[in-house]
Amino acid sequence: MLTTSDFDFELPAELIASRPLPQRDASRMLVVDNDNVSDRHIRDFLDYLRPGDVVVFNNSRVIPARFMADGKHEITLHTAIDDKTWWGLCKKFNKIPDGTILSLDDGTQIQILGHDDDSGLKIHFLCDNVFDVLNQVGKMPLPPYMKRDAEDSDRERYQTVYSQPLGSMAAPTAGLHFTPELLDAIRDRGAEIVNITLHVGAGTWLPVKTEDLSQHKMHSEWGCITDAQAATINAAKRVIAVGTTSLRLLESAAMCNSNPAVYARVAPFCASTDIFITPGYKFRAADVLLTNFHLPKSTLFMLVSAFAGLDTMKSAYAHAVAQRYRFFSYGDCCLLFKKDV
Repeated sequence: MLTTSDFDFELPAELIASRPLPQRDASRMLVVDNDNVSDRHIRDFLDYLRPGDVVVFNNSRVIPARFMADGKHEITLHTAIDDKTWWGLCKKFNKIPDGTILSLDDGTQIQILGHDDDSGLKIHFLCDNVFDVLNQVGKMPLPPYMKRDAEDSDRERYQTVYSQPLGSMAAPTAGLHFTPELLDAIRDRGAEIVNITLHVGAGTWLPVKTEDLSQHKMHSEWGCITDAQAATINAAKRVIAVGTTSLRLLESAAMCNSNPAVYARVAPFCASTDIFITPGYKFRAADVLLTNFHLPKSTLFMLVSAFAGLDTMKSAYAHAVAQRYRFFSYGDCCLLFKKDV
């Protein structure tokens, strides 16, 4: 039985990218096809496309979800309950009693409605439009491992060029490498692009706290694949998922597919998902995955290990370390082909 420690690996701290490259499409791309690895660049992604491929992106837009309340409580929103009520992470959140009203930097007030050991504070905004308030007082929620405060440039750079619906507290980072020109070139190669939506929540950062993987509880995230998008995906010769968030939503829609005679890969899906993918999982929807490099012992490294093989991924990451690839959200990427079984 695999445990959390089986997904550990050594990573020099200097390889963690705290800032993006000046150009989105300048990143390196490690190609992993079973035991074969090759060093390429993201522009070479086009070389791996075939006519009839469908490339699936997550178009969720990151909100400036991190803000100060009463000048001393840093809160990061992660999951919407309704238009004005959210769950938010906060250090020492248990010391803020239910019913407390806190003030933000622009004078907006929020009320604490409840607590949860996993989700943090249940927060209600006493305002007309939460997103308008966050645009005034919020900062982009950069991952803690960057060890720096968000800057004005992160509002654009920690966002994909095709992002639309607001709702994520972390970027679908594999998409950060794409430019409008590269997206046009994908279509020119005879592939189709489908933009599905998964609002990324706290699960993307939170560590696995148990050795027994069956005891880990994933945060749920809301996602949607429309009827028309499902039809395009089902007609694909191959499905290439850009990012683990796209892959998780595709596989969620595949798991809910009760009529495979009609839906070859995925059924339409608009709901929350807490899918947790580890080695042994049988992938139903995706054939190829483009993704960034992930943290040791994280649920995302477990996912890519399920997709391409744990030994293969450990070997590939060791190669990436030796070749000085840049890791994590603002880092380089890898193109993974599903492991032969």
